[in-house]
Amino acid sequence: MKRRKELPEEREPEQKKEQKIVYIDDGSTIADMSGTRRGAPRKKSTAREKIRTYFSVVRHMLLPMFCTLLAFGIIFVIILAATGRL
Repeated sequence: MKRRKELPEEREPEQKKEQKIVYIDDGSTIADMSGTRRGAPRKKSTAREKIRTYFSVVRHMLLPMFCTLLAFGIIFVIILAATGRL
């Protein structure tokens, strides 16, 4: 039997030396590294500002929440009527 010649594609690739990745934590955030921030750094928000923001967000969520609850209620009544338990 004749030996088959190895094609270059069939050879196993030589083991490459793995490069070790070194991570250095200098305390900066992704926003700091991206260079998008310009000007003076932001000041810390106060508790009063956080509370005002929280209630503002909750106020904006009330209407969608009531609409969702109303839709669930209507579906519930329709199902009750369809099963004859109403």
